[in-house]
Amino acid sequence: MNEEVKEKPVVEIPDFVTVRQLAELMVVSPIDVIKELMSAGVMANINQQIDYETAAIVAQEMGFEPREETPAIAEETAEGGPTLLWDRLYAGEDPENLKPRPPVVTVLGHVDHGKTSLLDAIRHTDVQASEAGGITQHIGAHQVEHNGNSITFLDTPGHEAFTAMRARGAHTTDIAVLVVAADDGVKPQTVEAINHARAARVPIIVALNKIDKPTAQPDVVKQQLAGMGLEPDDWGGTTLCVPVSAKQKIGLDDLLEAILLVASSTEIKANPDRSAMGSVLEGHLERTLGATATILVQNGTLRVGDVVVASLSYGRVRRMLDESGESIEEAPPSTPVMILGLSGVPNAGEMFRVVPDERTARAIIAKREDELATKAAAPVRAFTLDDFSSRILAGQAKELNLIVKTDVQGSIEPIVNSLEKLVVGDLKVNVVHAAAGNISETDVNLAIVSHAIIVGFHVSPDPAARRKAENEGVDIRTYDIIYKLIDEVDMALKGMLEPTYVDVVIGQAEVREVFQIPRIGAIAGCYVRDGEARRNARARVLRNEEQLFDGHVSSLKRFKKDTREVRAGFECGVGLEGCHDFAEGDTIQFYVKEREKTA
Repeated sequence: MNEEVKEKPVVEIPDFVTVRQLAELMVVSPIDVIKELMSAGVMANINQQIDYETAAIVAQEMGFEPREETPAIAEETAEGGPTLLWDRLYAGEDPENLKPRPPVVTVLGHVDHGKTSLLDAIRHTDVQASEAGGITQHIGAHQVEHNGNSITFLDTPGHEAFTAMRARGAHTTDIAVLVVAADDGVKPQTVEAINHARAARVPIIVALNKIDKPTAQPDVVKQQLAGMGLEPDDWGGTTLCVPVSAKQKIGLDDLLEAILLVASSTEIKANPDRSAMGSVLEGHLERTLGATATILVQNGTLRVGDVVVASLSYGRVRRMLDESGESIEEAPPSTPVMILGLSGVPNAGEMFRVVPDERTARAIIAKREDELATKAAAPVRAFTLDDFSSRILAGQAKELNLIVKTDVQGSIEPIVNSLEKLVVGDLKVNVVHAAAGNISETDVNLAIVSHAIIVGFHVSPDPAARRKAENEGVDIRTYDIIYKLIDEVDMALKGMLEPTYVDVVIGQAEVREVFQIPRIGAIAGCYVRDGEARRNARARVLRNEEQLFDGHVSSLKRFKKDTREVRAGFECGVGLEGCHDFAEGDTIQFYVKEREKTA
């Protein structure tokens, strides 16, 4: 009986919920919820919306175990079905409150195919935008009007930035416009852009640019696109392919019509009558304005005076500037604005939301800081080929997403063909992206977004990619023999993969002092002699060459601050999980387990 009392009932709470709805979820009186909010310093009436963090605090105080509500469509997304990227923003929304909003469009394509020229041409079709001067470039987004309808364009540098933002959690785009030069055709960067847009699960519209050039061959390009799975609509396919010329201002109206047509078919909606939330596009520290953030309102309406939380920054919105640099009082869904009044500069790609007051904002920031510290101290958990093999045995996986990188273009086709032929029952391989060249940070970002594993043939990850993969837990495997690559993937599909790991020593430190910390235990004050001490590593304690302990690093500090790594020649404090028997003169050997290199 006592065990039942200790077990707290679970309550699933959406991102935003009214006081009445929260009371109904917990089957308690709304008056009790209001009292609990008042004791937490939040004044709210029965119909007022509160965010998840506030609701979770109330639920905990009332004896419940709060959990974030998972949108019902999440499983469909995982299976690869067509979804909108805004589902997580709609959690708990009444469909009757959703109204059409302007589509948000990102322009992607090869570097020399006219992305910037096309954006400039579209921008200058709007008189107000053309009068704005350089402010549009600064804000990183703009809106144009076409036949009484608004369209928001994001000025991202390319698919790398587009996917990097998605890798950090931002879902900013409804439609991707793929720019392909009619005189140059599909290039490697074009293929990358297509794969990145598909990983984001957004509809693609093709803008066939430079059709005014005498060397243009639109039919040849359409044939190339059809080979990539983008069958043009005038060939009986489903991809809208619009001929344009940014230089001659040809076909721009047709492109805008195509965007509005796709937007109407995908029912792009939001609730303008709720508290605002959305994504941070970029942040700056201005000398005269202080911390500023360019944000995209994705749901709700943002107003001057609202209290905003974004990553570890918060503040009351003192002023809002639109793309023309004009002050505005409110920003409805799909509106890009620059806001002033934040305590710090938030990172691009972070989500923002409006909260009831600054006290609530500070409580949320404190909770996030604690969660980040806990997460940073914990070892990175990767999704590896071995994990996929285990999930197959447990009946939890149906498809293995791979990113394939090779040294030469000629190796791609035989490897991809061999991988796609691997089918074990209902299980199959899905090659998200395949290209020649070393493994880059962009590949790692794409792997994060698409939950993929990177396999390389005669290539290696560059330093930035390796660091990113280590921090984010992305599995990178390199091979020198094709059949070894194919065999390992085949064995993973069959759930038979047996990994082989070796211990790689990355650094050694000498214990020079031992500190006893209440409720924590012994901490070793160390001097790193060679290599580096790393928090996500394992460690051995050696005394007179005898091993006394082997386990995980629980904490790594330098000058009382948590740190990821400490290099040779510096001092640090080291805590080991389950080890309290340090002595001056001991050696702490830091090591990581690495998969034995495949021949």
